[in-house]
Amino acid sequence: MSIFLNSNSKILVQGMTGSEGSKHTNRMLKSGSNVVGGVTPGKGGQSVDFDGRSIPVFNSVSEAMAATGANVSVIFVPPKFAKAAVMEAIAAKIELCVVITEGIPVHDSVAFVNQALESGTTRLIGPNCPGIISPGESNAGIIPADITKKGRIGLVSKSGTLTYQMMYELRDFGISTAVGIGGDPVIGTTHIDCLRAFEADPDTDAIVMIGEIGGDAEERAAAFIKDNVTKPVVGYVAGFTAPEGKTMGHAGAIVSGSAGTAQAKQDALEAVGVKVGKTPSQAAELMRQIMNNL
Repeated sequence: MSIFLNSNSKILVQGMTGSEGSKHTNRMLKSGSNVVGGVTPGKGGQSVDFDGRSIPVFNSVSEAMAATGANVSVIFVPPKFAKAAVMEAIAAKIELCVVITEGIPVHDSVAFVNQALESGTTRLIGPNCPGIISPGESNAGIIPADITKKGRIGLVSKSGTLTYQMMYELRDFGISTAVGIGGDPVIGTTHIDCLRAFEADPDTDAIVMIGEIGGDAEERAAAFIKDNVTKPVVGYVAGFTAPEGKTMGHAGAIVSGSAGTAQAKQDALEAVGVKVGKTPSQAAELMRQIMNNL
């Protein structure tokens, strides 16, 4: 009942010995994730204790993968070192690389996103994202694990906090997988990638897609839905009240004229049969109605 991440996932944390990496490694472990190692160059051979569980630290991703069989890496590395950390994970042929770090220069993101796509082996989620969770199975990133349960609704979102809100609002039905793809202009996994995976997942019955103003990702997702998605989709677009021409929050959220507005995105989605809520709670209620009728 999941995409990209499941109970068989073995997770490495790049930057585990730092404050953020340590804090969220502890959270992932408490939520049941199988964290098998950390990577911090120069600290190989050490270990970190998390409530009685000792997690080994390795000097490199390739060394850690060879020792543990890890197939997922979560990156909590400062922005100036993030590109090297991601490139190292891709070179080691990790299957899934989740880049939590925010503030990475777009030039660096372009380089490692393209490298991941060219590799043909590594799926990259992020950067500047909350990660991915398949409730009851595994949690890679910073998404709270106790706000929902396992269920049959797939969720893909540009916004971290709106991911959490939607998971909580739909907690009575539960989530198969929630993917926070990040709001930067250049990201490794898109709405379309997740829509394709949810459509193919036999244990996902319906999909919630959260977008935001700026760019054309939601319009492209609408075109994909029209031709490729048979499952019901509910959408929400953040930014209905945003002023034109002003950058809002996420680096990608800038509106020029009518292009990229919340209304334009809503119109594109509704034109292909997606029900769009004006608020997150309204979107959740639309999904609740769909699930009750399935």
